[in-house]
Amino acid sequence: MTKQQLPVQKNEYVDVTFEDLTHDGAGVAKVEGFPIFVPNALPGERGKVKVMKVKKGYAFGRLEEIHEESQYRMTPPCPIYKECGGCQLQHLSYEGQLVFKQKQVKEVMARIGHLPDVPVHSVLGMNDPWRYRNKAQVPVGEREGGLIAGFYQQRSHEIIDMEACLIQQEKNDEIVQAVKEICGKYDIRAYDEQKHRGTLRHIMTRYGLVTGEAMVVLVTKTEELPHKNSIVQEIIEKFPQVKSIVQNVNSKRTNVIMGDKTNVLWGEEYIYDLIGDIKFAISARSFYQVNPKQTKVLYDKALEYAQLTGEETVIDAYCGIGTISLFLAQKAKKVYGVEIVPEAIEDAKRNAKLNGMTNVEFEVGEAERVIPDWYDKGIKADVIVVDPPRKGCDEALLQTIIDMKPKRVVYVSCNPATLARDLRILEDGGYKTVQVQPVDMFPHTLHVESVAVLQLKEDE
Repeated sequence: MTKQQLPVQKNEYVDVTFEDLTHDGAGVAKVEGFPIFVPNALPGERGKVKVMKVKKGYAFGRLEEIHEESQYRMTPPCPIYKECGGCQLQHLSYEGQLVFKQKQVKEVMARIGHLPDVPVHSVLGMNDPWRYRNKAQVPVGEREGGLIAGFYQQRSHEIIDMEACLIQQEKNDEIVQAVKEICGKYDIRAYDEQKHRGTLRHIMTRYGLVTGEAMVVLVTKTEELPHKNSIVQEIIEKFPQVKSIVQNVNSKRTNVIMGDKTNVLWGEEYIYDLIGDIKFAISARSFYQVNPKQTKVLYDKALEYAQLTGEETVIDAYCGIGTISLFLAQKAKKVYGVEIVPEAIEDAKRNAKLNGMTNVEFEVGEAERVIPDWYDKGIKADVIVVDPPRKGCDEALLQTIIDMKPKRVVYVSCNPATLARDLRILEDGGYKTVQVQPVDMFPHTLHVESVAVLQLKEDE
């Protein structure tokens, strides 16, 4: 089909009805079956759209007028919502977000997993879906001689200066603002990624929701940080809850936030927080869930699905710092955790010790290599739990699970599409997907976590 034959042309105005949302939050309308993606539009709405760009199989448009609003549309409470790339769904009411996220999981189960009949439950949301993030990491820039700090504008590297983020813990906001002002006072220059010069790249804060302890991390290009002692002194005088101030050095030309070298400038290397009854030590570089309230909801569900009686051997195949492993160890006879990141395994061992848990062992390595090795040594899992990155499970690991035949597999996922793909592989290998429970860990964003449980068919 040539561009002339396409049903829409660039700069044309069309009246459309929106049917769906894309995975990045744009409304989807169709003209003669030809999709147009339009930011800030919601399913069920009718409106006028200006066609901005036309490709062979789809177009992008701009919403000019809304003729009929969705029942779920709301005015975003954040003043910089339209510029900032941090949230994508503040114009959709929280009730509407939960409906959309359940639909998203259901659709990929049917389309990618070919599992249209698997029950996908209503999303477990938050009573108060604001101010939930316990970690802030904001890039630092300069404007008119002063320091600015905030999130990047959508699809750009322009920093939107920000005083408050409505999904961030208030204490993190306060600390970021104060650190920005203190560093500005001592004339610390922001890092310029174009010229690869300057000092301060990012300000990162972590906050323990239960303990109230805070950590400040200054990510710098250079090891030298002018007026280091004065900056530290001002931070601790202003914020008595700060227990750790750390400098991370990242001298590379990269958009990766953290570098390899970390120095404790003041206080402890760790702060502490609890999820349920389990205590965790959190360092500057630890992976720790950013929404601990919903993490407990997610892990409680994983524990429920594992159906542990105290007699089971459990393998946690992507164990990170041991968060799920330690939850499982409360009810299991023995838990084995494997993780490819050595620092995470060190954290996991420390966390097990911190909680006096002796029925859990951790090993560094690729799950698809370590688990068959355990199997050869006679370690047979009754339950395998996986919580892989967005790309899903390695094929070799899925095959290992199929060969090992645990009674149950509990799959914790941050990406519905790879979850559906992997469930299909496990189904073809002799498992039945019993149910899927989505959990909203990141309100006002497009992300949705899910927990699925599979049963070995010969065990039914």
